[in-house]
Amino acid sequence: MPLIQLTPAQRKDHRADAHHLDPVVMVGGDGLTANVKNEIDAALNAHGLIKVRVFSDDRVAREEMFQTLANDLNAAPIQHIGKLLVLWRPKVEKEKTVDENRMPGPRDFKVLKYSKRAGQRPEVKTLRVLGNQRLTPGGNVKRAKPKPPVSVKKRSQT
Repeated sequence: MPLIQLTPAQRKDHRADAHHLDPVVMVGGDGLTANVKNEIDAALNAHGLIKVRVFSDDRVAREEMFQTLANDLNAAPIQHIGKLLVLWRPKVEKEKTVDENRMPGPRDFKVLKYSKRAGQRPEVKTLRVLGNQRLTPGGNVKRAKPKPPVSVKKRSQT
């Protein structure tokens, strides 16, 4: 008996989600080997919901394989239709690590430089702006300065 028990409504939802999926693992003539189980386990870890195609004409052997996979890999059997087996196991959420010292990367901006002579086309320049720089309205790149906490006018009024 698999450890994951699903209600018929949950099983129906997973069947609907699996409809458009392609088989990820294919079980050949050697049957269910340790390497095949490892691949199915890795696919369940990566995707959560997978299809497995079994190239065997024996329906009883496929049904037995389906239950064995569900029990051994702690997965819920969703559907066995023809030579396709659908298995589901909840995906493990990975922790995202945030680096506090990370700075934003370079950005590329396209700037139009107009000519002082009339009748000439503007020149398109691509400027790379680093994380500590800014682009001025004139199209120049300047180092970003920290803003003063209070404007000069407000300082003089107080």
